Amino acid sequence: MDGAGVAVDKVFDIELKLLLEGILLKYQHDFRDYSVASLRRRVRQAMTRFSCQTVSQLQDRVLHEPAVFAQMLQYFTVQVSEMFRDPAYFRALREQVVPVLRTYPSIKIWVAGCSSGEEAWSLAILLQEEGLLEGSMIYATDINVDALAVAESGIYPIERIARFSDNYRLAGGRGSLSDYYTAAYKGAVFERRLRKQFVFADHSLATDSVFSEVHLVSCRNVMIYFNRALQGRATGLFHEALVKRGFLGLGMRESLRFGEHAGAFREVAPAAKIYQRI
Repeated sequence: MDGAGVAVDKVFDIELKLLLEGILLKYQHDFRDYSVASLRRRVRQAMTRFSCQTVSQLQDRVLHEPAVFAQMLQYFTVQVSEMFRDPAYFRALREQVVPVLRTYPSIKIWVAGCSSGEEAWSLAILLQEEGLLEGSMIYATDINVDALAVAESGIYPIERIARFSDNYRLAGGRGSLSDYYTAAYKGAVFERRLRKQFVFADHSLATDSVFSEVHLVSCRNVMIYFNRALQGRATGLFHEALVKRGFLGLGMRESLRFGEHAGAFREVAPAAKIYQRI
């Protein structure tokens, strides 16, 4: 890269820092400890979307137009999920975590960074099939209120259901996924009997604190977008929230190894990235 290119990148990073500081001050959302490479890529996508030539132009719109910031959340947060994603994870939950959960009179589960809710609904179905749902509470949290609205609705495009059904079967499903939804509104509407056990809430792993003691935290494919400091903060929150011998599930590309809280957990299903608080 020539000198001009380096200078442009340096200015871009300066403007990026100012944008993140402005968002924190105006909207109380803190993205400063997200992965820099990911932020650069996503902000450039947003600049194209909003026809901005510089990050400063984007910042001006974000700070003066709340509707633009609401749309910007789609770039800062990852909204890619599916029901029973990584079926081996859910199979491991059935085989190695559920037997321990059965020993509690009631269960609390935290799905952190729930996005549009596919994982939370998957867990509800799993608990229903294991006879544990009625005594359970599932906290599904995210910083994106639009994604939370989709999660709470429990309505997903019908064209996605075939993939969801395949995952459900591979995850050890005991029936058919169609047992849990009806076709309506040009989509699949998941049953209200599952919805009764949910609490959907706005929560940031970057700025908020623990809100409940839980038996399982499932935070998958979220921390890969954090820098090491924010990964440490999030893991600390999970450790604080979990009961003794509670479980933590991460994404397939995530690990506690080498992190500051690695010694506070032991692996119980290494291939599925499931840990237990020591």
